[in-house]
Amino acid sequence: MSDEYVILVDKNDVPIGTEEKVKCHLPDGKLHRAFTALLFDKNGRLVLTRRAKEKMLWPEDWDGTFASHPRESETYVSSGERRMPEELGITGELDYLHKFEYHVPYKNVGSENEICGTLIGVIDESTELKKIEGEIDEIKWISAMELLSEIKTNPEIYCPWMLIALEFLDKSDKSMLEKHANILSTWISSEIHAGLLEAIKTHIPEDKWRLVNEKN
Repeated sequence: MSDEYVILVDKNDVPIGTEEKVKCHLPDGKLHRAFTALLFDKNGRLVLTRRAKEKMLWPEDWDGTFASHPRESETYVSSGERRMPEELGITGELDYLHKFEYHVPYKNVGSENEICGTLIGVIDESTELKKIEGEIDEIKWISAMELLSEIKTNPEIYCPWMLIALEFLDKSDKSMLEKHANILSTWISSEIHAGLLEAIKTHIPEDKWRLVNEKN
């Protein structure tokens, strides 16, 4: 992690200052703003990426497509669209779905203490995605049922924020649920919901994560 600064926020996602990214990811790190982006194909398969072994937190674990932090002048969407070529070597448009707060430690190394906006994008399955050194070590496509099977067996190798973002998909902005209904339909079911909740429990207590109210 470099000397990049992130946006500090209160419980309602109102900015209250900035801090060095490294300091915000220490075990007692301050609440700050982040995003996670999920890229799907038209059949509802999701791009998962394996975090680089050089990462300070959750190295070599499976994440959503990519995640990072907005800068002061950015929205969740604009920050995601800026970061996409830096992480995957492609450009594209993203939509905002929802945001959530969570606080989870990683061993004795550090923690994530974030309000995290969830973004969605749609790409063709033939899109060539690049593994940027130091960011991503592996890329794969996965269906909802395939992920459900994997998290029942090895929930610990999936990043907690990715699991929470997927669990809250049905709480997304109504217009976005309608726009992306065909893609998200296989991800919003009682079976997937139950599987994600069980997987999240292996990482974080239920009182340490919540949906953030948009009316603020």
